[in-house]
Amino acid sequence: MDTYSVDVVYQAISALFQGNNPKEQEKANKWLQEFQKSIYSWTIADELLHQKRDLHANYFAAQTMRNKIQNSFSELPPHTHESLRDSLITHIGQIDAQTDIVIVTQLSLAVADLALLMATWQEPINDLLTTLAPHPAAIWPLLEVLKVLPEEIDSRYLRLGANRREEVHKQLDASAECVLKFLCMCLQREDLDQQRVWNAALRTYSAWMVIHVFPISHICNNTLTQLAFRLLNQPETAGKLHDNATECVCALLSCMTTRHGSDAANDAPVEAEVFSAVCMLETPYHLSVAHEDTDKTINYCRIFTSLCDAFFYKMLSEQQTPHYSMKGLDLVLLCVGHFDYEVAEISFHLWYKLSEDLFQRYDDKLTAKFRPHIERLISALYRHSQMESDHEGLIEENNNFYDFRRKVSDLIKDVAFIVGSGACFKQMFMILQAPETTWESTEAALFVMLNVAKNILPDENDVIPKVVEAILNMSEQTHIAVRYTAILLIGELCDWIENHPESLEAVLNFLLYALQQKNGLAPAAAIALTSICAACRQKMVCHISGLVEIARSLDSFQINNDVAIGLLKGISLILTRLPREQLQPALREIVGFQLQPLAQLLESSSASVQKGEREDPVYWIDRACAIIRHTNPDVPDNVEHPTVAILNDAWPLISQVMSKFQTDLRIMERTCRLIRYGIRMVRKQAMQLVEPLIKQMVVLYAVQHHSCFLYVGSILVDEFAKSSECIAGLLEMLQAFIEPTFGLLQMENGLRNNPDTVDDFFRLASRYLDCCPLQLIQSNLITPIFQCALIACSLDHREANSSVMKFFINLLVWGRTTHSRHAECRPLVIDLASQHGGALVMNLIQASVFQLHSYMLADVAEVLNELKQVVTNEQMQPFLAHALEALPKKNSGGYVTVTQQQLDEFSNTVLRADTTKAISQALKTFTRLFR
Repeated sequence: MDTYSVDVVYQAISALFQGNNPKEQEKANKWLQEFQKSIYSWTIADELLHQKRDLHANYFAAQTMRNKIQNSFSELPPHTHESLRDSLITHIGQIDAQTDIVIVTQLSLAVADLALLMATWQEPINDLLTTLAPHPAAIWPLLEVLKVLPEEIDSRYLRLGANRREEVHKQLDASAECVLKFLCMCLQREDLDQQRVWNAALRTYSAWMVIHVFPISHICNNTLTQLAFRLLNQPETAGKLHDNATECVCALLSCMTTRHGSDAANDAPVEAEVFSAVCMLETPYHLSVAHEDTDKTINYCRIFTSLCDAFFYKMLSEQQTPHYSMKGLDLVLLCVGHFDYEVAEISFHLWYKLSEDLFQRYDDKLTAKFRPHIERLISALYRHSQMESDHEGLIEENNNFYDFRRKVSDLIKDVAFIVGSGACFKQMFMILQAPETTWESTEAALFVMLNVAKNILPDENDVIPKVVEAILNMSEQTHIAVRYTAILLIGELCDWIENHPESLEAVLNFLLYALQQKNGLAPAAAIALTSICAACRQKMVCHISGLVEIARSLDSFQINNDVAIGLLKGISLILTRLPREQLQPALREIVGFQLQPLAQLLESSSASVQKGEREDPVYWIDRACAIIRHTNPDVPDNVEHPTVAILNDAWPLISQVMSKFQTDLRIMERTCRLIRYGIRMVRKQAMQLVEPLIKQMVVLYAVQHHSCFLYVGSILVDEFAKSSECIAGLLEMLQAFIEPTFGLLQMENGLRNNPDTVDDFFRLASRYLDCCPLQLIQSNLITPIFQCALIACSLDHREANSSVMKFFINLLVWGRTTHSRHAECRPLVIDLASQHGGALVMNLIQASVFQLHSYMLADVAEVLNELKQVVTNEQMQPFLAHALEALPKKNSGGYVTVTQQQLDEFSNTVLRADTTKAISQALKTFTRLFR
């Protein structure tokens, strides 16, 4: 298989799809992938489609043709475009009832993509209609082409660019009426399968509605829309047809969402007509519920939710009388009340949107209009959150119902302010007090209370005392799920408990008892205790001996390590409030509980690490990390920090961990995090650790290339580079880091494969520029770092690219004339910018246009703005001109990507801009021309 020919490709396809030898199949697969990348695949794929030898070959050829057009269209010289088009239309015309649907889809996408890319194809829609519409067999692929064509306009693979997209939209606008007539004509043809043509026509019609080419008046009064509503009103409509009719109505409603101003005013009667038509679907909705046809019920819920989206701002209009569209919320609430929680979940985005808008408007009168709806919503969510009455034990994590309750929790927290958290809490309390309340109703009411408890005022003395008393006196016979949720509720009432210290002792005894249980309650008790530690810090100081005992006994409790770490965090927050003489021994003891097992692990001969188990060093390192991070006493700089001695004593153990597990990135990252929090806590008092730490990191980084060492380096620079005696050693550390870093990044795909290294290295370089800029800028290190950053501009990794841009900004800022500190830096930075500014602008423009996501362009704009402050406009103008000249003015399809006027406009905007925001906006607009 070393040469490309039709027969050899057939052999490879046969080996892949019909062979029995996995090695041969893998070899054939790799060969075919390479073949698809070659220039020969154009003609061979075309030949395979003509020959139609078998299904696999046809599918492979259709997929190849589509991929080539999408990703490699520039390979074809312009004079071959027409013959490719004619050949594809021939293939489309030869599709019959036996042709596999996947092949139809791939060929349709190939034709659609070609129509979008090929500028010389002036009227693709009309040409396709003229060529294919007269032939009954060609109607199906034609409908598929017409469906996918509008869907492909925004394909990120085609990168049509704003100019071409505008041209295409004009073409589609011009052809819209013909397409609508064709679709309506298809419905009337008696020589076609009715169900099939209805499905295909509705799908195509929906795709065209989504791009807003039809006026609203045309949409509402045509055969297709009437068909969609008729099908939705008929209980006997088949499932697939019902789905497509639903998509059609949702697309119609999305058209109404985007209309504003005079258009919206003119379309008001049509909108009212559509609203009435959707309201008529209430009866078929009830029928779908009666027939337990959940798929159709879900479709109606989607339509009702889309209706509210379409009329959203009309519902929120501040009129004396509510807008008629408020009835849409009643339809949605009808669906929320359905017995299947999956139906209710479809509407969640609408309630989020409503709560966010009402919160932003901060209008009590307007909010009050929606209070009854939210009360009904919360009542429905309470019912949906109930477990089955015969359920034993707790809800298993990560099943569908658990995930649903998590979403309900988020939604209740979001909408509770509309009805008032206190009112919601009381509403659920009334359910608890009702006679004959079942355990599942009690648990669901507590679950809702749990999600609003944090927002209730801590001085509430009516309902909460009764709830707390009832929970503390709950019997052992109460269902375990009720007790679990009740314990979590106690934790959420931590602010109230802080305000009512008389209840603290009883609550702690209750939680400690639950923590020691082996029935599944321990995690809830640990989470609740963590919350109470965080809220009642000062009042918990007197309980520190008990908390130390809890820390000692952590592994006797039935809790996972994440919950244990949370509990250690809570205990550490109390440690912070201890007097100095009590803090150090208590902290040493609690840290010792974690470091002793770690030391035993190091002494053991076993080299295997069981992730997440007690034999995993990370298990203990994460615990120690939580303690160090959250024990943060207020200690003056001239007083020795109580944790310095603990850190110095722990260093030999930490150093051994780094040596023994140096190949394990996960363990190294967690160890570096522990070092980071330790240094951040004691700051300059960690001086004793700096030299041995740097020596070990430099040696390990040269061998293992773990970027977490670079991150710790940046912490050291931040803490110690302001001390003149440390600067030389820190620069030596940077020098030692540079060689292995550059070696790694210069490998093939080095930047793309090592974004963390890019991120941490340039974060480190930025810290030097923040803390000791003159020493770095004067050194011979700055030029190679700058040149590496030039190459890294194009990396489309969010954090890594942000660090590179931050490095440029932090460097260029020292060249500003307005900067009074370190004035000696200014001429050095100006010289650097003058030498490399052209390359910097070139790389930034190229990266912005071809590699970076639009959300990254704000950072690029900030670099350009800083460069403008350093170099003159006379220098900046040729930098920009040269970079823009290097951009392609025409695409491989022959259309103009960017005009000279657009290039000039962009250049002038950047040169005249006074703010980063203006440059950022210009960049986003400009790059859309190439996307």
